[in-house]
Amino acid sequence: QVQLVESGGGLVQAGDSLRLSCAASGRSISNYAMGWFRQAPGKERESVATISRSGYNTYYVASVKGRVTISRDNAKNTVYLQMNSLKPEDTAVYFCAAVYTSHDRTINSKEFYGNWGQGTQVTVSS
Repeated sequence: QVQLVESGGGLVQAGDSLRLSCAASGRSISNYAMGWFRQAPGKERESVATISRSGYNTYYVASVKGRVTISRDNAKNTVYLQMNSLKPEDTAVYFCAAVYTSHDRTINSKEFYGNWGQGTQVTVSS
């Protein structure tokens, strides 16, 4: 099992930027596809961005494309989510997740992820 701890959330204004970090421990994430998911009150958890083991392949949900960048540093066992031009509708708890995989493709559905962090709150005021 890999343990995940998110950080970097907070209260910001519309148009601001935030960089979320996900620090992993217990195992190297180099064999794990990683993802960032979010859950707003009363809504289902949704995928925001995912990244393959090497970082070569990435996926973004349409609502964040062009504003968000997912990246990873396997040497530091950390995954990042850079979010720019934040909107009030980005307000949610953001979760980092990991899934062991033998390929270098992204995994975009939350159902495949077995390792989750506790989440970090992002609140964007208008």
